[in-house]
Amino acid sequence: MGAQTRGIADPLIEYGHVGLDTMCFIYHFEANPKYIAFTNALFNLVEEGKLRATTSTLTLAEILIKPIEQGNKAAVDDYKYALTNFPNLVLCDINAEIAEEAASLKVGYGVRLPDALQVATSIIQGARVFITNNQNLKRIKETEILIVRELLVGEF
Repeated sequence: MGAQTRGIADPLIEYGHVGLDTMCFIYHFEANPKYIAFTNALFNLVEEGKLRATTSTLTLAEILIKPIEQGNKAAVDDYKYALTNFPNLVLCDINAEIAEEAASLKVGYGVRLPDALQVATSIIQGARVFITNNQNLKRIKETEILIVRELLVGEF
């Protein structure tokens, strides 16, 4: 990975620990042309231990939907392996503490429950920011929400 691509995500290093929404993984696994340079740089930082990342098991469920619909067993296996074995990435089970935090976020901000569960996981696991492309989550004040498309234009 070249230094130019790496620089896209370098400002995230200061956070130390980030929460990741499912879309970060979908963009990466599907090699989304608009976001692949960013996700490559992001996941390189995580893999190298320069950044820790957390996501919930809801991410696993969400990324498996398309390959299961398509009957793509190899992709199912690859995605499961990647999420459960990626260095410096915690795939966190949704427990009672996370569920309660998610309920509070849903009630307080009117966000969808899956989004609330993702953000709550990030908060409870101690991530300093949550990375998403869902602008609606910017309303949440319990943690800093970073929008991927804004990160690409340097709006940290």
